[in-house]
Amino acid sequence: MSGAHTGRVAIVTGAAQGIGRAIAERLAAEGANLMLADANGDVLKKAVDIVAGAGKVDIITHVGDLAQEDVVNAMVDATLKRWGKVDILVNNAGGGVIKPFLDHTPETLRLTIDRNLWTAIWCCRAVLPHMKAAKYGRIVSIGADSVRNGLWDHAAYNAAKGGVHGLTAGLAREFALDGITVNAVAPCAVATPQLEAFMNKGIALIEKFIGVIPMGRAGDMREIASAVSYFASTEASFVTGQVVSVNGGSTML
Repeated sequence: MSGAHTGRVAIVTGAAQGIGRAIAERLAAEGANLMLADANGDVLKKAVDIVAGAGKVDIITHVGDLAQEDVVNAMVDATLKRWGKVDILVNNAGGGVIKPFLDHTPETLRLTIDRNLWTAIWCCRAVLPHMKAAKYGRIVSIGADSVRNGLWDHAAYNAAKGGVHGLTAGLAREFALDGITVNAVAPCAVATPQLEAFMNKGIALIEKFIGVIPMGRAGDMREIASAVSYFASTEASFVTGQVVSVNGGSTML
């Protein structure tokens, strides 16, 4: 790997497993010091050892519900105390409650919005003053290709991720003159351990999700991490306000 992020400080949310851990591994391999945040402290501890093996970088962690403003503020404060800056924010925390819209309860609807949208809102709000003062920042959020192609049982999830897409465009324009870029990576089905477990059980709905992808497979977590790494780099300095699908062709322009 290159040293594309050497000396940078990155916050990665939802970093304990799956796509978030793959992103953390990629950024570590490219030299970034890392604040890894997740609600699951036990799994996060295991992730630190794996991420640390990807690069000789400094890593700290924060455990808590990032849908809560005070938890996010504490995370950012800890990052600043350690390194004095935040160069990169990766809004990966999320997780959908995927079910038919009328099967949702008020609780599952709130959970879906909290996990996927409020986490991103509070994290952006907390880091942007520091990025603005430094005249440099990279915000990369994980959106969803399902916002564009309307997958079965994704309406509530798409409401949350569509909000992330909208937040991306709005913040990109607002902070365009501050050296800050704001972009989103929108995956289709990704071969996380959870998805693979569902596939092994032969769940029909998962097969339908894969069936809309012309390449005939789920994405690899490293393919998502690669796109995130690019948006987080100095090379992407003239790219902002974009939602780029990494989707095997499940939607095409």
